[in-house]
Amino acid sequence: MLFGNASSIPVLMYHHVSPSAGSITTSPSNFENQLKWLKNHGYQTITTKQYAAYLKGHRLPAKSIMITFDDGYLDNWVYAFPILQKWGFNAVIFLVTSWLNDGPVRPSLGFEGNLPETPDHKECERRIAAGKSDEVILRWSEVAQMQASGTIEFHSHTDTHTRWDLSDDKANKNLHMMEELARSRQVLASRLGYATEHLCWPQGYFDNDYIELARQAGYRYFYTTKAFGQNKPSSSPESIHRFAVRNTSGESVGRRIWVARNPLVAPIFNNWKRWKRSRRERT
Repeated sequence: MLFGNASSIPVLMYHHVSPSAGSITTSPSNFENQLKWLKNHGYQTITTKQYAAYLKGHRLPAKSIMITFDDGYLDNWVYAFPILQKWGFNAVIFLVTSWLNDGPVRPSLGFEGNLPETPDHKECERRIAAGKSDEVILRWSEVAQMQASGTIEFHSHTDTHTRWDLSDDKANKNLHMMEELARSRQVLASRLGYATEHLCWPQGYFDNDYIELARQAGYRYFYTTKAFGQNKPSSSPESIHRFAVRNTSGESVGRRIWVARNPLVAPIFNNWKRWKRSRRERT
């Protein structure tokens, strides 16, 4: 394999792969089209371990990307996992540990049996709030099978996914977050056999206090929802940029990846997008 020197690593952010439409849902057919396009154009996915090594100076193929999923929805098992395996890509799923339950694995794409319902995002939120997360979230048995396959790795998205800074008890947000970070890491270590150093901020929110608490809890790599920046060898592991993938074609995703990894175009594009956003926020 020819190793170039990747100028940056685009990190893709998904939530749902499901026939149920929604603003943060990619249909199975479009997801497959995206992976097919990536495969045909020479892209390959990397693991978090490879990314950590990249930040320390190790080389990676020029067309390296990382695929991530937030929250750990059931459709990740039913649809995303089989399609990833088909095209030979791996991915990262950030789990909200309190939402997972025990129980047998459910049918997934390509296996016998009726596929389980995979509702849209708003309905998933409603069922989670009603204490019915098992209807829409992964089970530990499904996590174990995906982990054993080598296709998926799992890391922390906290324990409850709560925006404590917006809660009725926001004065104690740091105490709550400290407990969440520790509990999530402990649960993952017990279930998966390793203490993760990778954390995805719930709903994209973090502040300086949270960063320090995460460091103290043993996390080293922090994944954001900030799209307009590059993940270069010199980048901070505490500010990993990701951009959301829409329900669109592989060619469209390919154009966005090209921009994200281009050393000349990306800074111009990112500065322009940040400028546009700041103008909207001022008006």
